[in-house]
Amino acid sequence: MARSAGYWTVREDEQNADDRKFYLLYVQIHREMKIIYITLMCIGLTAASLRGQDYDTTRFTLLEPYDFHLQYLRNDSSLLIDVREPFEFRGNRIKGAINIPSSGDIERAADTLNKNLTYFLYCSTDYRSIHAAEKLYDMGFRKLFILKGGILAWKKDNMKVDKKRLKQIRNK
Repeated sequence: MARSAGYWTVREDEQNADDRKFYLLYVQIHREMKIIYITLMCIGLTAASLRGQDYDTTRFTLLEPYDFHLQYLRNDSSLLIDVREPFEFRGNRIKGAINIPSSGDIERAADTLNKNLTYFLYCSTDYRSIHAAEKLYDMGFRKLFILKGGILAWKKDNMKVDKKRLKQIRNK
């Protein structure tokens, strides 16, 4: 209510000023809450993406190429398994490895493998070997080591690979 000069005019101006202050404070708090929310969302998404693959490392040990090689050399009763497909294995492989593809043969081969041996598994990147190790663990194998980064990391660290072409054996 705008009245002539006097008490009412002053009182309305004070009320409008208080309303403006409240509104500006509300807008500022709302803006800061949006910033905090967006920041927390970004942190959550970043943390989720950095976590990578979701696997249980209590089932196996993930080793860098050098440590993988040393552990394999130290262990007398061990077997080095390449879980890639046969055409990948024929191209290049770690010397002494046998090929048991993870695409189904690993379950069948597990019946013939000794559960007391230590198994060193690798593939191209470590994805297939991790899944193969999880399957073997579920079947009762406990001494499992995975080459972190697979044969790509092995070659990147200038570790030797056997490039000798293997003959393909055809089933008749």
